[in-house]
Order: sequence, then C-alpha cells, then structure tokens
Amino acid sequence: MPHLEVLWIEGPDGNVEHLAEHGVSPAEAEDVLADPTATAISRSSGHPIVFGYTRHRRKLAVVYQMLDDLSAYPITAYDVED
Repeated sequence: MPHLEVLWIEGPDGNVEHLAEHGVSPAEAEDVLADPTATAISRSSGHPIVFGYTRHRRKLAVVYQMLDDLSAYPITAYDVED
C-alpha cells in the first residue's frame, strides 16, 4: 500500500477514542495500514479492511475509509487470532 496520510480525531466522537476502546493505539493501526498482509472489504460496513502485524507482532484488523487517493480515516481496529 502506498504511504498514506492518516487522519486522527480525538474526543468522544473521534477515531482515537474508538480504537482505544478496543485496546489499539493509533501507532499500531498505522503499522498495519503501512504494511498489510491481506486486504478485504468489511462484511458489516462495506469499508476496506486490512490485516497485518504491528511492529510488536500484534495481529490486527483495521477498518478504514479512504478520504482521497492518499488519505485514510481508520474507523475501527481489533485483534485477530492466527
């Protein structure tokens, strides 16, 4: 995946807090977005989803929305079992 600018919004309605509810940091989500091992479309939302590992080898799924060709807004992220 090409280098993406990732939009993070803090606050009660933002994606930073939503990811934190799942125990995922913005840095971990960016690790997976930067180097996914697999891609798909989320069955529940229809948004793109990537799977991959953080730099600390945690396997995550990251659901995101493309804002333009090089900008992404992570919607949610969660652990994935091997």
